Amino acid sequence: MAQRRKILTAGGTVLCAALIGFLMQQNAARETQQVAARKSFIQQSVLKPSGASDVDDFAQFELHAIKLTSAQPALEQPRRLPEPALEGALPLPARDILLPDAPSDPEEPQLGCAIIANAAPAPMASVALDVSAPCYGNQRVTVHHSGLIFTDTTDDAGTLSVTVPALSETAVFVVAFQNGRGAVAMSPVEGLDRIDRVVVQWSGAAGFQLHAREFGAGYGETGHVWSQSTDQGIGQVIRLGEPDTLEPQLAEIYSYPNGESDTAGTITLSIEAEVTATNCGRDISAQSLELRGAGSLTTHDLDMSMPDCSAAGDFLVLNNLVEDLKIAAR
Repeated sequence: MAQRRKILTAGGTVLCAALIGFLMQQNAARETQQVAARKSFIQQSVLKPSGASDVDDFAQFELHAIKLTSAQPALEQPRRLPEPALEGALPLPARDILLPDAPSDPEEPQLGCAIIANAAPAPMASVALDVSAPCYGNQRVTVHHSGLIFTDTTDDAGTLSVTVPALSETAVFVVAFQNGRGAVAMSPVEGLDRIDRVVVQWSGAAGFQLHAREFGAGYGETGHVWSQSTDQGIGQVIRLGEPDTLEPQLAEIYSYPNGESDTAGTITLSIEAEVTATNCGRDISAQSLELRGAGSLTTHDLDMSMPDCSAAGDFLVLNNLVEDLKIAAR
């Protein structure tokens, strides 16, 4: 009995060991399969070229009778038009056409609009000034000469002619229109050293007048010389400028030929201002320019207050604003 029990015990032990070994082998195999599957999953995340067997499989396919097509239909080629018949055509006769000269100033907006000023000597040490501006008809123009300034107006054709008493032996004139364009003219002046000359100039409706009473003449008598006198004395007064414009600049000039005088004495000079509705109760101003023979040109500024409008029509006589002329007989 005892011996039989030992044998049964040993056999059971061997059987248990065998079952344990079998179970361990099965678990090991299952783990091996899981690891292999995971390794394959990781390798699939990396792209690798296909094997040679894949290429050989694709190489077995052959292409036969394939027709290529264009992405767009072919457009019709343009056809050349026939040449016009020119056998009977005759050349046009050439005509002589005179084109206007281009202006010397490249900024001139139109052909023929150049502004030209000419100056030439005139009697009694004066200058004849001519302005031609075809594109500036009926336009205000300002004339400058040695401190003298006056404004005038061109005619319908854009021309202006005026005689200006000169204030320098080489007279330079600058003419300027309101847009800034203009011209320059120059002229020599003869005999200026034998002329005594007094200028009064102002702006606006100040109403100044220059009066000269030669050798004791009274108002209205022969020898009383001013811009509106009918009886001329030895000297003369001329007015420059167009008063019927907006803010005109005007001037009156008295000239006496001292180098040709047969009479000795004094010429009394006065500046007068009429009280009008446009200047009453206001301050007005003017400027004087004096040239005595071969002396230099001198200037003085004049300022005065006009009476109120109740004095309209009266005259203010200013006797000491310019010096009288002292004339010696020749």
